[in-house]
Amino acid sequence: MPELPEVETVVRIVRPQLVGRAITAASVAWRKTVGEKSFEKRVVGARVTGVRRRAKFFVIDLERDGHPAGAIVGHLRMTGRVHVLPEGTRKPDYGRVALALDDGHVMHFVDVRKFGRLVWREDPETLFDELGPEPLGDEFTAAWLAHGLRRRRRLIKPLLLDQSFVAGLGNIYVDEALHRSGLHPLARSERVRPPQAALLHREIRAVLREAIEREGSSFDTFYRTPEGNPGAYQDEFRVYGRDGQPCRACGTTIARLVVGQRGTHVCPRCQPKPRRR
Repeated sequence: MPELPEVETVVRIVRPQLVGRAITAASVAWRKTVGEKSFEKRVVGARVTGVRRRAKFFVIDLERDGHPAGAIVGHLRMTGRVHVLPEGTRKPDYGRVALALDDGHVMHFVDVRKFGRLVWREDPETLFDELGPEPLGDEFTAAWLAHGLRRRRRLIKPLLLDQSFVAGLGNIYVDEALHRSGLHPLARSERVRPPQAALLHREIRAVLREAIEREGSSFDTFYRTPEGNPGAYQDEFRVYGRDGQPCRACGTTIARLVVGQRGTHVCPRCQPKPRRR
């Protein structure tokens, strides 16, 4: 599933293509993608004022006659993609929603498995009430993380994957950040000392920034940028998907285990398994 870096890449690429453009027509090929029958009525005639990301969602803000007109909120889920193409270009396979723009381009929401969503909401912020802070935002500080880890008293990997704790992290970047921090995925959050929490905070942000710079990770055939290119961060993975291969830091064979029902990758030497108490 695309995580924060992949969605941020989508937002950065399509923002200049969408902002300022009016939606002149909407075509829905798979009704479940948009959820409501009035989707077309809600968006046609509106103008895009902004494109942003919240957690793993992308948000397209709209206006009519200078007044806010809600927003289109998208989630790529497993196989969703967004492409903005000139009108008349061959339509992408598995297109679920197409939004025609006043400059002759069309925004296509493409989804092979039909799990993705592209919905209109009058107040999109209500969808995000239960989300935690952004890991690249000002609220997410080392002190906040240290306090949150102590207070939650959970296994650290499932906690970092919990969107109500920190928004946007997923399996790939949690595995990578934990390895770079020397923390085992089975470590108890309340036992992480403040210096370790500070290191984890730094590595979470570093991993995300590096992945965004490389336009995300394409470890399968599904994720592609709006320009149709694969991401490049998979070439930098230290542990994720590398079970049976040597650790890039120490040479120890990377192991795969299941933590919180999620496939997890760890270096037994760099990330010592916590002792039972």
